[in-house]
Amino acid sequence: MSKILVTGGAGYIGSHTCVELLGAGHEITVFDNLCNSQPEALARVQRIADKSLHFVQGDIRDRVALLQALRTSGATAVIHFAGLKAVGDSVKDPLSYYDNNVVGTACLLSAMAECGVKTLVFSSSATVYGDPQFLPLTEDHRLCATNPYGQTKLVIEGMLQDLYRSDPDWRIGILRYFNPVGAHVSGLIGEDPQGPPNNLLPFVAQVAVGRRAFLSVWGDDYDTPDGTGVRDYIHVVDLAQGHVKALARLQAQAQCLVVNLGTGIGYSVLDMVRAFEQASGKPVPYKVAPRRSGDVASNYADPTLAFEQLGWRAERGLETMCADAWRWQNANPNGYTVVAN
Repeated sequence: MSKILVTGGAGYIGSHTCVELLGAGHEITVFDNLCNSQPEALARVQRIADKSLHFVQGDIRDRVALLQALRTSGATAVIHFAGLKAVGDSVKDPLSYYDNNVVGTACLLSAMAECGVKTLVFSSSATVYGDPQFLPLTEDHRLCATNPYGQTKLVIEGMLQDLYRSDPDWRIGILRYFNPVGAHVSGLIGEDPQGPPNNLLPFVAQVAVGRRAFLSVWGDDYDTPDGTGVRDYIHVVDLAQGHVKALARLQAQAQCLVVNLGTGIGYSVLDMVRAFEQASGKPVPYKVAPRRSGDVASNYADPTLAFEQLGWRAERGLETMCADAWRWQNANPNGYTVVAN
């Protein structure tokens, strides 16, 4: 198989992808600054896979560290997760987002070029579509990010496409995620947000496990079946497997590939609350709050192209997403942090 450098590999999606990469026989080196992740996640990845990985603590803006990691690992490809990802934080501190996400990616690409490593799978986002003009969202929908986080993804996508046009030897996969949820079936790894969760399901899980008193539902007057926002939730393991499929496709053919990774099914906030109550057997009290600026009524993918290009489709449904998320949260009420008695 191949030697892969995984930036941000200790994070939520990165750790699950590491499990899938190891399971597919790849040798991996994780490069992560641990600003929003824990080394314990990587210990558990190795436990699940029953295989070892290499870890380098470093920042993607540190070109010297990147060069050393690429050369030492012998990597022939990079899967790039490292990036700040909270929409609200990006509005408050856009410069940090441009510095980490855009400048960091430029630094990574420069180091890859110097080392002759020209295969990259990039973690992008459906936020690049902005307010949907039609649904389901196809890859040819106009691009118009509505916040600094989404704008950094858009800038990076443009950078990657420019790079491919300048040198068609590059093999680039741009994966536009919808809403990752769930956890590995073992319950050993899952989403462990530092501070209040920015996404719905980890907040719901923390309410169910007793860490938070109630869920705030931001608006119940949207033009949707129950008035709450509708999103395309995708199991994180399905998402991780999409990266392995994308890597295999790029290894077979030089191209710049852009695909959605979603289920094509939209669920409302209240759908998710009810499904999680069913999976956990716990109540999830909620309070309706005013709409948040920038939120849209509905957002879900057309995943057809991912099946045509990668042979990939999401296999895990809502019941599995919630059951796996609850197994992780119930077994790890404080995430990877062990609280002494």
